[in-house]
Formats: sequence, C-alpha cells, structure tokens
Amino acid sequence: MNQLYPKPNPIREHELLATRRQLFGGSALGVGTAALAGLLNNDLLAEESGVLGATHHPAKAKRVIYLFMSGGPSHLDLWDYKPKLVDMFNQQLPDHVRGGQRVTGMTANQRNGLPLCPSRYKFTRQQNNQDGVWVSELLPHTAKVAHELCVVHSTYTEAINHDPAITYIQTGSQIPGRPSLGAWLSYGLGSLNENLPHYVVMHARTNHPEQSLFNRLWGPGFLSSEHQGILMRSEGDPVLYLSNPKSVTSGDRRKQLDALAALNGEQHKRFGDPEVLARIQQHEMAYRMQTSVPELMDLSDEPKSTFELYGEDARTPGTFAACCLNARRLAERGVRNIQIFHRGWDAHGGLPREHGSQCRDIDQACAGLIRDLRARGMLDDTLVIWGGEFGRTAYCQGNLTRQNYGRDHHPRCFSTWMAGGGVQPGITYGRTDDYGYNIANPDGTPMDPLPDKADWRPGTMHIHDLNATILHLLGIDHRKLTYRYQGRDF
Repeated sequence: MNQLYPKPNPIREHELLATRRQLFGGSALGVGTAALAGLLNNDLLAEESGVLGATHHPAKAKRVIYLFMSGGPSHLDLWDYKPKLVDMFNQQLPDHVRGGQRVTGMTANQRNGLPLCPSRYKFTRQQNNQDGVWVSELLPHTAKVAHELCVVHSTYTEAINHDPAITYIQTGSQIPGRPSLGAWLSYGLGSLNENLPHYVVMHARTNHPEQSLFNRLWGPGFLSSEHQGILMRSEGDPVLYLSNPKSVTSGDRRKQLDALAALNGEQHKRFGDPEVLARIQQHEMAYRMQTSVPELMDLSDEPKSTFELYGEDARTPGTFAACCLNARRLAERGVRNIQIFHRGWDAHGGLPREHGSQCRDIDQACAGLIRDLRARGMLDDTLVIWGGEFGRTAYCQGNLTRQNYGRDHHPRCFSTWMAGGGVQPGITYGRTDDYGYNIANPDGTPMDPLPDKADWRPGTMHIHDLNATILHLLGIDHRKLTYRYQGRDF
C-alpha cells in the first residue's frame, strides 16, 4: 500500500532546522559579529554600558547593598513597638482586626486559637533620629546609627509562604521565571568594573535552620545569562571553577579561551544565538576574575580598626560580618549590586532564643557597614536595604508564655529600612495599628482595603513599590525599562 505520508528523515529534518536557524538568525549577525570582536581578550571598556546608555533621570545612588533576612524577621520584636499588646497578653486576636485575612494552616486551627503575644524585649526611642524611631534592645549597635536610617513600617505583600514570597520580592512575581532585580539593574545600567561581576550574591552562615535559596532568586530569567548574579562562596574557591587546575598556567588558559572563543564565534555566525555571545563574555569575565577575586578576598590590608567596627566575626569567612566587609570592598571596586542572604529568621517557636542569636550575628555588622560607608564618603551614593519577605504575626504560634513564644508568617505589614543613596535619613514611613497587624491611616485606624499592588496610597509600601523605589534612586523609571519576551513587554 502506498504511503500517503513518508516516514520522517531525522537527518534531513536537522539540515532543514539548521537552515531555518541560519535564515532567522541572519538579521542579527551584523550587530552580533561586531559585538563578538569586542568580547575577545581585553577589548571591553572599563565601564560597560547597559541597554539604557543613560539613566532616565539623574541617579542618586550608584550601587546597592541589599541585606536580605530570609525567613521573615519579626517587626514586632525589632522595629515596630506596640506597648498596648502588653495589657492584651493571651487575649484572642479580635475578629475585626483580622478582618477575614488568610492565615497559614500552621495556626488556623491551633487549639489555643490566636492568642495575642507582646514582645518580651524593651524598646528605646532614639533621639538621634528625626522621628524618634523605636528600636529593640536586640539591636543596640544599629540603634546608634538610627539617624542614618529611613524605617518603613508599612511594607506589605500578598504572598504568605516562603518560596513564593521570596521569589515575589526578588523578581516581582510569585511564579518563577522572571528576572531578578539585580539582573534588571545589570541589563539597564551595565557594569562599573570589567574585572568583577556586576551582581554578586553571598550567603552568610547561621546557626539556625535554613530555608532553601534557589538560583532563580538572583537569576536572569528571560534576560541574557550574562545578567545573572554570581554566587561568591566563603570556603574554597570564592567562585566555583575559577582557579586553574594544577599544571595549567595562565597562558595555557588564555590559549584555551581564545580557541573556545573562535569556535563559539563560528557557532554565532551560523545561528546568531545571543547566548553564544553571553557565553564568551562569561569566559572572559572568569579569566579576569582569576586576578581580581583573590585580591578582593585578601583582608590582610584591612587595619585593626576595621574589625573593631564590624566585629571580630569579620575575620571568619562566611559570617554575616565578613560578608558585610566584603560587600564594602566589592562596592569600592565598582560592583553595582551586592546582596547578602542571612537565613534562619523563620521563628515559629522559640523566637526569643532564635532572634536573639540572629541579631547577635547581624547587629554590629549592619551598623559597622553604615559607619564605614559614611567614613569613606560612599554612603551618599550607596543604597543600603535591610528586610525580609514578610513579617510575623501579633498572635502566638504554639505555647505562649511571657518569656517564650513563636510567631507565624504575616504578609499584611512588616518593617524594612533603607539608608544612603538618596533616602531621607532619620525618619519613619508609614505606621501600623495598635496590634502591629494592619497598616494604619495617620489617625491609627486600619487601612482597609489596602491599595491594589498596581496602585499606591501615601503611607504604604507594596513590595512592587519598594523595588520601583530602588530603581528610581538608581536613575531608572521602572515603567520604561522593558524587555520584549514572547510577544509582550515586561
């Protein structure tokens, strides 16, 4: 019987596919081939421009250091003083305060209901701060630099669980796949130093259980892979596979990279794939980093006063203090975006013990970083941000005593602070109700409903607003920095 449809020939299909790729990729070759020439060896400019070329408006900050407290620190035990909760100890959270808000399955049906839980810590009002911000006794060093901080009490999000909440605040979407904020900054503004990455990520060590952190949190999403963050490790090679194997010299590596670049160049000529250019660029960056990174990580040139400022922990690789010191050194050398993840803030039980330990890790180092940047004349153009993915509930999770308690996830309001980089210092922004459960109007009444994430209301800071503010301070209008992907602009 005659075959109406002949059997497919896989070899012929591959040839046709290659031809189609060549056809559709050809239009990019003019630009791509010119770009390829600039990627080889040391022909890159010292300041590599992003897609914008120039900022949308004058920038107030040149760089960002983001101190991310993964797990959700308790605003009620650190920044948002609620003395009236003391008299409401163990009373049930009123229905009109909860207002039908979603709670997690961990506390929705607990036997003791939702008992109100005041902080066991003393708060002190800082007279060095224009607004007299209240700071917990857990943060004595940070309290002394409160005059440099803008404390936002009204940050909020829709996400109530860790992974979607962290993905949301890092990428603007709860669904994985979007570019991280750092990748957008790289795409828009480019690099300030050809010998170091534009975006560096560090994970600080902690003594408490850690949530997983996925590469997508600092990934490029649908942008070119050259915009992804580089994870810098505290042990072994700071960057994986950066060191040459024994018996391989720098000259050997140079010859290898030149040969790879030639092969990749041929690949690009055939198919016009922009990822080939990104691959060449990453190889060249890795080669230059073989010299720049060891110098960066060598702290022998730091005086004793540096370690008095950040704390002796700064001498131990991988500690939060060491990460903060390295962040300052990276910022000095032109790295535009630096992010430190400090995990272990998810205090569902034993919060006083866990937050006490966490704060001892970060307190002196945070204050030391602010003071160090100020002393070096860098704070005015360096934006420092501190915060997590959400806050903690005003009610207790698990057994409640005056000295021990846990708190569940709370997305409705939490505290973030910013310093430097054009931020007005010494003020607080926004407020919460007497329970620390809802964002409040200026008269203290709960703001209900909260504005949609696409809108804005004075006194509120949706995480989209937070990211838009960061971009604005760096000279970027978030509405104008776009990338066309799958037929639409993002």
